[in-house]
Amino acid sequence: MHAHRAHAPKSVPCAVITVSDTRTLADDSGGALLCALLEGAGHAVAARELVKDDARAIGAALDAALARADCAAVLLTGGTGVAPRDVTPEAVGPRLERELPGFGELFRALSFAEIGAAALLSRAFAGIARGKPVFALPGSRAAIRLALERLILPELGHLVAEAQKPGA
Repeated sequence: MHAHRAHAPKSVPCAVITVSDTRTLADDSGGALLCALLEGAGHAVAARELVKDDARAIGAALDAALARADCAAVLLTGGTGVAPRDVTPEAVGPRLERELPGFGELFRALSFAEIGAAALLSRAFAGIARGKPVFALPGSRAAIRLALERLILPELGHLVAEAQKPGA
């Protein structure tokens, strides 16, 4: 496993998409934190966008990010709860070629240790679309920090390298 990480890219250009009906880029503190954590770990933010809680808008933003040559991973924040307006999983899920169930499971386990049973309300998930990792995170700053620091940043380069390997 260590040999794989040694050959993984140290810097991964990412797209960040915030899903919210109430935020603007000016007051999107969750998206700003996500960008700051990525950049602080040496990853470039190639694009940042805010879209409404609407499946078509989320899907279009994700499709555009995945089509970018300067983007190797996409991170979405918001819309992963259980309220009727939370449609990020429904918009993103059909675009995934492969799911990474361990991400959601680990995220909820780590979240449970911090917030208790309320962790079960999160539908955070990850997968691979067009050879690029896609992460869908809750909108809270605490959840973003937990996901980035404990799960995503330690493996992002490795995950990108594995996802980009040629198929059989």
